Amino acid sequence: MTQSSFDEKRQTKDKTQDELYEVRGNAAGDVSQYAAVEEVEKHTTWFVWLLVACCTISGLLFGYDTGVISAQLSDGQKEFITSATTLGALLGGLAAGAMSDWTGRRPALGIADIIFVGGALGQAVCHTVWSMIGCRFLIGIGVGVASCIAPLYIQELSPTRMRGRMVVLNVVMITFGQVVAYGIDAGFANVSGGWRWMVGLGTVPAGIQLICLAFLPESPRILIRKGNIEAAHRVLERVYSEATAEQIDLQLQVLRASVQQSIDIANSTTFFERFNSMITVPVNRRALIIGCGMQAYQQLCGFNTLMYYSASLFQEIGFNQPTAVGLIISGTNFIFTLFALKYIDIVGRRKIMVFSAPGMVFGLTLASIAFHYMTVHTGGDLVSGASYSKTWSAIVLLSMIIFVASYATGLGNVPWQQGELFGLEVRGIGTSLSTATNWAGNLLIGSTYLSLMAKITPAGAFGFYAGLCLLGWLFCLFCFPETAGLSLEEVQSIFQDGFGIRESQRMRNKKREMKMQQEIQAGRGDA
Repeated sequence: MTQSSFDEKRQTKDKTQDELYEVRGNAAGDVSQYAAVEEVEKHTTWFVWLLVACCTISGLLFGYDTGVISAQLSDGQKEFITSATTLGALLGGLAAGAMSDWTGRRPALGIADIIFVGGALGQAVCHTVWSMIGCRFLIGIGVGVASCIAPLYIQELSPTRMRGRMVVLNVVMITFGQVVAYGIDAGFANVSGGWRWMVGLGTVPAGIQLICLAFLPESPRILIRKGNIEAAHRVLERVYSEATAEQIDLQLQVLRASVQQSIDIANSTTFFERFNSMITVPVNRRALIIGCGMQAYQQLCGFNTLMYYSASLFQEIGFNQPTAVGLIISGTNFIFTLFALKYIDIVGRRKIMVFSAPGMVFGLTLASIAFHYMTVHTGGDLVSGASYSKTWSAIVLLSMIIFVASYATGLGNVPWQQGELFGLEVRGIGTSLSTATNWAGNLLIGSTYLSLMAKITPAGAFGFYAGLCLLGWLFCLFCFPETAGLSLEEVQSIFQDGFGIRESQRMRNKKREMKMQQEIQAGRGDA
């Protein structure tokens, strides 16, 4: 299939959006099809929560592994092992989405779990730092695969109205996994060979998830794409167990109509043609710019370096219990992630980003100012053993709390909604590239943090991060559309003539009007 043919099919796909609304929202009669679909999605069954809970074990694994790294190694060893893990995650994330298009979402998560188990057992029995680094690289591959596939799998099985919240649960589990790791580290701190138990226990959640996956279904969109309509129908029956048979049939009909053009494109093009279309097809290119841009923003803001090096940083500026201060930071991260969990579908992704990002800029700017005045007598550098003003040290802590709270509210969660930006035919490729961008940014920022602090002073480094956060905020203002309340198939159509900020609002307004019409009709029917 030629590229021009691909473009023609893609344009035809986008032009059918209004026709799709006719399928979803035919208001003739007492009960519209749109209203029936909305009614089905109102009820979130125990099965959906069980499915999401199983998927979020991947987040727990990542958080746990990060916590073990930070607690058990010297700074030099930590840098090597962190870099190995991040490099593995970059490669795993790059391959994961495209692989899941071929294997399905569920088998891809299972592969990640097997890699986790192998890497954790390898760490538990290794005897050299280099063998540990090799095992961490292996685990990094598992982390990359899971970080890409878990949100994608959750999105494709979640009701539209709760899709954002379900994905944020995975981020909540990452922060919870770090807390669990710190607790286990403390418990084994005085045990001979306790570190082997610490890393080896990573096999437990991976094994639990692997067992659970045997009882969970494949994404219905993947099943429809493979032509297995009966299996997709059975999955919808389990996800919407309170719906009637007629409602399930309608839900399947709408889903098939929504993804049919994606299926046609996927079945008539090669992988390399679809990969090339991420750049050459404007709709895909705009989605990719947003997906990769948000993931780069998440890493280049400097948050992960703060999490990796917070204990040593606070110790240098005079805190006697830097670990306790680090727990304050991680606790803030956890609490405000819960805030995002509650409001991401209510307030919306765009509004959360637009209003939370300035808090990050303010926090980092305040930290830069505090470091400047705090280190005047040491030439702008942090010097171990030097005495620093407790007032300025307290302001640094306050600034970090403001920064982390703002990050956890928005940027820590919103980029992982990346799967909803892409059409089904390129969703795996798009999420792979976006996830790889995240880990590439992680590798870049983690490997340059200490050098940046030394070259341009702490005040300069935090000022630099503040500048990057400001650029990220501007990116959100001009390029990031609202996707809350839109189905996965509706989201991709907003990029036809631009980045979709106005188009997404138009579509959301249209859906609200249709809902109001249905409520009015229902009221007349009751009368």
